[in-house]
Amino acid sequence: MIVFAGIVPCSPLLLPSINPEHIHKIEKTREALKNLSEELFAAKPDTIVIFCEHTNTPDDAFTINVSDPYHAGLTQFGDLGYNKTYGTDFMLADGAQRNIRHTGYSVTLETEKELPFTATIPLSFLTEHLPNVRILPIAPSKKTPKEHFDFGTALRESLLNSPKRIAVIAAGDGSHTRSTEAPGGFHEDGKKLDELLSTLIKQKNTAGLLQINPEMLKNAQDALYRQVLMLFGVLESMPVTCEILSEEAPFGVGELVAELRF
Repeated sequence: MIVFAGIVPCSPLLLPSINPEHIHKIEKTREALKNLSEELFAAKPDTIVIFCEHTNTPDDAFTINVSDPYHAGLTQFGDLGYNKTYGTDFMLADGAQRNIRHTGYSVTLETEKELPFTATIPLSFLTEHLPNVRILPIAPSKKTPKEHFDFGTALRESLLNSPKRIAVIAAGDGSHTRSTEAPGGFHEDGKKLDELLSTLIKQKNTAGLLQINPEMLKNAQDALYRQVLMLFGVLESMPVTCEILSEEAPFGVGELVAELRF
């Protein structure tokens, strides 16, 4: 059964070990993540399904990572001391990929031991009080927005029918063009897209999400949109309300934290 759903950022700058001098600039997001992690702890999940970008995934298929154990490290960002491991949920992964294949969607299984930072960063907050929780990372593809939403609906049956308590998380940073110091430089569509996404997520407006201009997404260099569509597919027809816990862009990249409550 699905017991929790949320949307989180994945910037390495959220961690003091990586961003010690300017961590205060992103404290609003950090506080929201801490609050979200407390809500997650209260939901007592057995498994966290996390939609996040992976390093090497095919363009034409969604990817489920079933390595066991997973290793979470941050050496690429200069933190040599961070070292965590997570177990996977093989039964959930197997049932999910079988159901998804029956719907005609392409899904691949990989055994990538090293978690991408897009999973490592948010999980460092979300699993602080859940040392035994299992995870299942699932990566988006280059398919259309509608196909990402439909993938989520195809996955939903496996999650709802599971005897385990499952949390579903969409992880990713928003626009990367919010300022001249941003990774993608400045483009006015960066702020526009983040504000639009926030509004549509709060409204749980799937139709609006599917109609977002692809050019705006490209200009903003978004890295969250597809994961949100996957999450909304999972939650389709379920009575949920959405609360935006925080939204800011202190380093030119959109950081959004939200909880979808049942």
